[in-house]
Amino acid sequence: MNYFHYFSEIEERFSHRRGSLLLLSTLDWALIETWREAGIPLEAVLRGIDEAFDKHDAKLLRAKGRTRKVNGLAWCSQAVMQAVEDMAEAATGSAKTTQHETVESGFEVERVARFLEENAKAIEAATHTQTSASPVLIETTRRLRELAEGIRGTAPIPLDELDRTLTVLEEKLFAALMNAAPEAEIVSLREQADRELAPYRAKMGAVQIRQIQTQFLQKRLLEARSLPRLSLFYMGHE
Repeated sequence: MNYFHYFSEIEERFSHRRGSLLLLSTLDWALIETWREAGIPLEAVLRGIDEAFDKHDAKLLRAKGRTRKVNGLAWCSQAVMQAVEDMAEAATGSAKTTQHETVESGFEVERVARFLEENAKAIEAATHTQTSASPVLIETTRRLRELAEGIRGTAPIPLDELDRTLTVLEEKLFAALMNAAPEAEIVSLREQADRELAPYRAKMGAVQIRQIQTQFLQKRLLEARSLPRLSLFYMGHE
């Protein structure tokens, strides 16, 4: 699966079914990331969105327009999980077919290398203001430049292996930021996440809620410090 294709397809389907443009929130981004990391097929997400809106539209007709507007992707999460279960049951006993995407699909060597180098510059620029986390920032900058040089070599690292490496670097970066962040900032971000999640808690399991809270916190910490996300997934949002 092309990394940014996964996100853009979900965003487009949700906006289309909602009937009007709605910029996805930090919570929505976090939810999509948890689906991708959990290996949930794009088809299941799109099917779940459609099924959730089909039910909503039917309810809207019966209520003669008095039903509330859908304002968040998390509203579809229960239907997405049901679609995953339905697809798994339908696949039982049948032969699985796997479609392999071409490695390129926007991930040309030079473009990936530039993405790594630009992230290295952004992190280097933030090093002077994030003194408590500077050792990790300095090491991350070094590794990104090393990876950029390596991918231009005669035997470049495979993209899936590269993204796993970037995920490890991100996790180390998040840990350093968490340790350096003021207690009040972390508490405030957790309170904000809880408020945004409140309307959807009944539709999600405890594990999914924890994953979304973590993603939300990580994203906001990076945004506040002008630090980039490192995964190749984010090449689609340049």
